[in-house]
Amino acid sequence: MYMEPLVGPRIQLRPMLASDGFELVQAASDGDLWNLPYTTVPSRESVESYIRLALEGRADGTAIPFLIQILEPKRIVIGATRFWNINWKHRNLEIGWTWLAKSWQRTFVNTEAKFLMLCFAFERLNCIRVQFTADEMNKVACKALVRLGAQEEGILRHDLILENGRKRDSVLYSILDEEWPDIRRTLEEKLKPPEPDPSSEETTATAAAPKR
Repeated sequence: MYMEPLVGPRIQLRPMLASDGFELVQAASDGDLWNLPYTTVPSRESVESYIRLALEGRADGTAIPFLIQILEPKRIVIGATRFWNINWKHRNLEIGWTWLAKSWQRTFVNTEAKFLMLCFAFERLNCIRVQFTADEMNKVACKALVRLGAQEEGILRHDLILENGRKRDSVLYSILDEEWPDIRRTLEEKLKPPEPDPSSEETTATAAAPKR
């Protein structure tokens, strides 16, 4: 399916292209993320197969892969994410394969990206369920999904065999359509820019005032 970028105030999710290898590796080199033990991040050696798999999923209708771009001060790629395991008949999908350059981790970016994707899933695709799966070892990701408003459903034991041979136990989370309106409001509040501090403005103005 044809996709326009999902655009927010500070980031956009731009559909992945076959020519995006260099930008993906540049983003992943911020922190050497291909060495992480609990997710798949492309390196110079693996980026071609990474993109090929993503685009094959888009071609067969089971995935929609995106690059995450920061909009200011200039548009650069800082990570990737995707819709996958899309089940059109039963109106559910998974958000996953998400990673961010180290400099952008634990910032607004992950929340804004998830907000854009959840809005699209529930309000454009009319999904009744959005699922997330995290490595049980990745405590940061698990906590982030709970903060997002997703409900933990259980653990899939030995769900995957990773490239290093480790048998991964995956924690399953989900958000349902009837839960989305409340979660949407909470995320909108989180993403609001901070209110200016009047006392700070007054101090600045006083400091800038000419001496008599």
